[in-house]
Amino acid sequence: MKKLKQRWEIESNWSLVAIFVVFAINGSFAAWVAKPITAFLGLNPETISGWLYYPLRILLIFPIYQLTLPIVGWLFGQFKFFWAFEKKFLSRLGLGFLFKTGN
Repeated sequence: MKKLKQRWEIESNWSLVAIFVVFAINGSFAAWVAKPITAFLGLNPETISGWLYYPLRILLIFPIYQLTLPIVGWLFGQFKFFWAFEKKFLSRLGLGFLFKTGN
Protein backbone atom coordinates (compact mmCIF):
# COMPACT_ATOMS: atom_id res chain seq x y z
CA MET A 1 0.00 0.00 0.00
CA LYS A 2 2.93 2.32 0.63
CA LYS A 3 3.97 2.21 -3.02
CA LEU A 4 0.42 2.94 -4.18
CA LYS A 5 0.13 5.85 -1.80
CA GLN A 6 3.44 7.23 -3.07
CA ARG A 7 2.47 6.74 -6.72
CA TRP A 8 -0.86 8.47 -6.25
CA GLU A 9 0.67 11.08 -3.93
CA ILE A 10 -1.73 10.22 -1.12
CA GLU A 11 -0.83 10.63 2.51
CA SER A 12 -3.67 9.10 4.52
CA ASN A 13 -5.11 5.63 4.60
CA TRP A 14 -8.58 7.21 4.62
CA SER A 15 -7.93 8.77 1.21
CA LEU A 16 -6.79 5.43 -0.17
CA VAL A 17 -9.89 3.66 1.15
CA ALA A 18 -12.11 6.46 -0.18
CA ILE A 19 -10.53 6.14 -3.64
CA PHE A 20 -11.11 2.38 -3.71
CA VAL A 21 -14.72 2.89 -2.61
CA VAL A 22 -15.27 5.53 -5.30
CA PHE A 23 -13.95 3.20 -8.02
CA ALA A 24 -16.27 0.42 -6.81
CA ILE A 25 -19.38 2.56 -6.44
CA ASN A 26 -18.86 4.35 -9.73
CA GLY A 27 -18.40 1.10 -11.66
CA SER A 28 -21.64 -0.28 -10.28
CA PHE A 29 -23.42 3.02 -10.86
CA ALA A 30 -22.30 3.24 -14.50
CA ALA A 31 -23.48 -0.32 -15.18
CA TRP A 32 -26.79 0.42 -13.44
CA VAL A 33 -27.36 3.59 -15.49
CA ALA A 34 -26.48 1.82 -18.76
CA LYS A 35 -29.23 -0.80 -18.31
CA PRO A 36 -32.24 1.51 -18.85
CA ILE A 37 -30.42 3.31 -21.65
CA THR A 38 -29.85 0.07 -23.54
CA ALA A 39 -33.49 -0.86 -22.92
CA PHE A 40 -34.63 2.53 -24.23
CA LEU A 41 -32.56 1.96 -27.36
CA GLY A 42 -34.24 -1.43 -27.78
CA LEU A 43 -31.06 -3.35 -27.13
CA ASN A 44 -31.24 -6.51 -25.07
CA PRO A 45 -29.77 -10.01 -25.32
CA GLU A 46 -33.12 -11.44 -26.45
CA THR A 47 -33.40 -9.19 -29.51
CA ILE A 48 -29.78 -9.10 -30.68
CA SER A 49 -26.83 -11.42 -30.42
CA GLY A 50 -24.93 -11.36 -27.15
CA TRP A 51 -21.80 -10.92 -29.26
CA LEU A 52 -23.16 -7.52 -30.27
CA TYR A 53 -25.14 -6.59 -27.15
CA TYR A 54 -22.33 -6.85 -24.57
CA PRO A 55 -19.71 -4.90 -26.53
CA LEU A 56 -22.31 -2.17 -27.17
CA ARG A 57 -23.19 -2.09 -23.49
CA ILE A 58 -19.52 -1.81 -22.52
CA LEU A 59 -19.10 1.03 -25.02
CA LEU A 60 -22.04 2.76 -23.34
CA ILE A 61 -20.77 2.15 -19.81
CA PHE A 62 -17.35 3.65 -20.58
CA PRO A 63 -18.44 7.29 -21.14
CA ILE A 64 -20.94 7.11 -18.28
CA TYR A 65 -18.15 5.91 -16.01
CA GLN A 66 -15.79 8.66 -17.13
CA LEU A 67 -18.39 11.39 -16.66
CA THR A 68 -19.52 10.28 -13.22
CA LEU A 69 -16.12 9.39 -11.72
CA PRO A 70 -15.21 12.97 -10.68
CA ILE A 71 -18.73 13.51 -9.34
CA VAL A 72 -18.67 10.41 -7.14
CA GLY A 73 -15.10 11.29 -6.16
CA TRP A 74 -16.31 14.73 -5.08
CA LEU A 75 -18.95 13.12 -2.84
CA PHE A 76 -16.12 11.34 -1.02
CA GLY A 77 -13.89 14.41 -0.83
CA GLN A 78 -11.53 13.15 -3.52
CA PHE A 79 -12.40 15.42 -6.46
CA LYS A 80 -8.84 16.69 -6.90
CA PHE A 81 -7.48 13.13 -7.24
CA PHE A 82 -10.18 11.99 -9.67
CA TRP A 83 -10.04 15.13 -11.80
CA ALA A 84 -6.30 14.64 -12.26
CA PHE A 85 -6.90 10.93 -12.87
CA GLU A 86 -9.48 11.68 -15.58
CA LYS A 87 -7.25 14.20 -17.34
CA LYS A 88 -4.32 11.81 -17.35
CA PHE A 89 -6.40 8.82 -18.46
CA LEU A 90 -8.20 10.63 -21.27
CA SER A 91 -4.94 12.22 -22.43
CA ARG A 92 -3.49 8.73 -22.80
CA LEU A 93 -6.47 7.85 -24.99
CA GLY A 94 -5.73 10.83 -27.21
CA LEU A 95 -8.54 12.95 -25.77
CA GLY A 96 -6.31 15.41 -23.91
CA PHE A 97 -7.56 18.21 -26.16
CA LEU A 98 -10.77 18.18 -24.12
CA PHE A 99 -8.88 19.76 -21.23
CA LYS A 100 -6.85 22.35 -23.13
CA THR A 101 -7.78 25.97 -22.65
CA GLY A 102 -7.78 28.60 -25.36
CA ASN A 103 -5.08 30.71 -23.64
